[in-house]
Amino acid sequence: MKDIKSICKYFSMGELILWALSVITITVSFLLFDRENYLTLVASLIGVTSLIFNAKGNPFGQLLMVVFSILYGMISYSFSYYGEMITYMGMTGPMAFFALVTWLRNPYKGKKSQVKVNTISRGEVVFTIVLTAAVTVLFYFILEYFNTANLFFSTVSVTTSFAAVYLTFRRSPYFALIYALNDIVLIILWVYASLSDITYLSVFICFLMFLINDIYGFLSWLKMEKKQKGTAL
Repeated sequence: MKDIKSICKYFSMGELILWALSVITITVSFLLFDRENYLTLVASLIGVTSLIFNAKGNPFGQLLMVVFSILYGMISYSFSYYGEMITYMGMTGPMAFFALVTWLRNPYKGKKSQVKVNTISRGEVVFTIVLTAAVTVLFYFILEYFNTANLFFSTVSVTTSFAAVYLTFRRSPYFALIYALNDIVLIILWVYASLSDITYLSVFICFLMFLINDIYGFLSWLKMEKKQKGTAL
């Protein structure tokens, strides 16, 4: 009971409503379009829960993202989205783990529940762009070799995913914005998948909710950054 009260105090009413609506929407869509692949439901609920913690700068969100990456990789494999499988199991998951370690090592004023927001230099921005481009080219040929479905969007997904996980590792507020762009790409991918199998509509709706949560996360981090800098002055 005390844990429930503490959670309610930790999150704002708006955040609790956003999480609850996300969970309800994802569950209802699963019951309407799937009702068989419970792994999809579990992954979706874990994923959307990780986002609300990430929006608060809480390292627990990164731990949940590691779990989500493994489950989502398994789901992607089932539709031959090898790019998504390789990206999340081989890149997003491991990077989320490193981000978890980094967030834990950089608490804001000693509070383990909130990471210290970092500002990256222009030089690092250029480095990020060049590194992301190199990873994109490499993955394009890898995905082409495996005859990945919807190669173009799968490659774009790698681009946005890598940039997002790198910025997450670096504790930049813009990681959530890039994840929002990645959500749009994934929405397109799973719309294509649902044309072949309507059960994948539940995955599409999942990423639609992810998009809303990531946009909120970006705004939350900008507010958190301003507050941390204001407190430091």
